[in-house]
Amino acid sequence: MKVLVSVKRVVDYNVRIQIKPDGSGVVTDGVKHSMNPFDEIAMEEAVRLKEKGKVTEIIAVTLGGAKGEETLRTALAFGADRAIHVKEEGEIQPLTAARALAAIFKKEGAQILFTGKQAIDDDANQTAQMTAALLDLPQATFASKVELDGTKAQVTREIDAGLETLEVDLPAVISADLRLNEPRYLKLPDIMKAKKKTIEAVSFADLGVEAAASLKTIKTTPPPTRSKGVMVKTVDELVSALKAKGLV
Repeated sequence: MKVLVSVKRVVDYNVRIQIKPDGSGVVTDGVKHSMNPFDEIAMEEAVRLKEKGKVTEIIAVTLGGAKGEETLRTALAFGADRAIHVKEEGEIQPLTAARALAAIFKKEGAQILFTGKQAIDDDANQTAQMTAALLDLPQATFASKVELDGTKAQVTREIDAGLETLEVDLPAVISADLRLNEPRYLKLPDIMKAKKKTIEAVSFADLGVEAAASLKTIKTTPPPTRSKGVMVKTVDELVSALKAKGLV
């Protein structure tokens, strides 16, 4: 069974995001980047399934500029067998990414597309669903448990009301939630081996995909500054403060 795993290079989750002075976006130059945390979980799950003998080949794919190679090297260190880099220096919106992933999925003849449930840079939570729609395949998003049995996958999903278990036919698209697993700590020998592996480079043109933006960002602004809290000593003071603000 061949599995495709989408990985994205994003600003590291430990970095405090700063807005550009002109409001055109967030500051990315000179800022630490890493693999999207949810994509790490998706990659870890693919590797674990391979270790169980359920998966025969893992292909990591990323979309973006030259620095995206760093993310693919990390994926190879995790245990991916091959890596594909769709090179594009400009902005890549979810629908364009979905079209590219769908094209690669068809080309590779994969059985599962693993993605993170969302990327922490835009929090769009759209690419997995869009890719499934373009491929006309079953989808199981927000997965917290995945079990493979032949041509079917049983996926436990995290939903507002609790947990939901779905059985989907393969091929299918599965997006990873936070509690699916805890990614392994990468060992130095694996990191060094990953540096020697070949990464296949392709373009949107090679895939027959048009890199067109369907959405336009008008302005980026930071959230409003929160007012300072008020310390109260008694319940009566609390009630009075809430009434003053019109909250009770």
